[in-house]
Amino acid sequence: MQYRDYYEILGVTRGADAEEVKRAYRKLARKFHPDVSKEKNAEEKFKEVQEAYEVLRDNDKRAAYDQLGRDFRNGQQFRPPPDWSQRFGNSGGQRFSDLNGFSDFFSSLFGGAGAGGGNSGQTDADAGHLNVTVEEAFAGTKRRVTLNEHGRQRQVDVQIPAGVAEGQSLRIPGIGGRSSLIFRIRLRPHHLYEVAGKDVQIDLPLAPWEAALGAKVAVPTLGGTVELTVPAGAQSGQKLRLRGRGLPGNPAGDQMVIIKLVTPSAHSAAEKEAYERMKRDFKFDPRADWP
Repeated sequence: MQYRDYYEILGVTRGADAEEVKRAYRKLARKFHPDVSKEKNAEEKFKEVQEAYEVLRDNDKRAAYDQLGRDFRNGQQFRPPPDWSQRFGNSGGQRFSDLNGFSDFFSSLFGGAGAGGGNSGQTDADAGHLNVTVEEAFAGTKRRVTLNEHGRQRQVDVQIPAGVAEGQSLRIPGIGGRSSLIFRIRLRPHHLYEVAGKDVQIDLPLAPWEAALGAKVAVPTLGGTVELTVPAGAQSGQKLRLRGRGLPGNPAGDQMVIIKLVTPSAHSAAEKEAYERMKRDFKFDPRADWP
């Protein structure tokens, strides 16, 4: 199999902090998302970016990955160290696999999560994380996962209810004397939405004239596109609320829309003149409050 340099894929250094990693992911996810990208091999690139972020956003996975060292190069033939499973793998008799289409490289390093011993004397067994997309968390879904119990595989259907949140536990009752399983929800990162509890947040890029004059803008939500009225004089960083447009629940979460002003570049003579005219006509100093 081929080694994957997750830092190179995201375009960050090994010393990058969590916020840098997150920004790099969101930028690349928007660039390569198959629904909007015209880049060559966009879907493949998008999956690579998702896989890299899945590792580098998780402190445990990142620490384990960093143990491989700096000697490998992206695309180089690779085999995990002989003692990898003993050092970083599952020490119990049961393993859970939910790889979501990630590469063989990812599978070889992180293809299982601890799920306890799986014996009939236990009431609950920790089956590890279950990765779901934000869309799946909104609508609910069913996932078939594979459990490796003492060298034997069995499949379990997990019903994921609409409105599940990051870190939420799902208990699957045991059958035939088996332990009940506890899965913990982990939301996959999204190129548009950030989720906090039941609330969803999205950036709304606006042209300066839309913010200054006000506008009606079509805004995507998990339940479909809605028309949002942007008030005149909107400022960058201002939050607008779409009530009940977050994850389902009682009550449902909201969608927070964060204004982000985007200044167009002036290329033509006419565009440059338009900015010169604004400079003359507006008595505006953005640094007027400075001492």
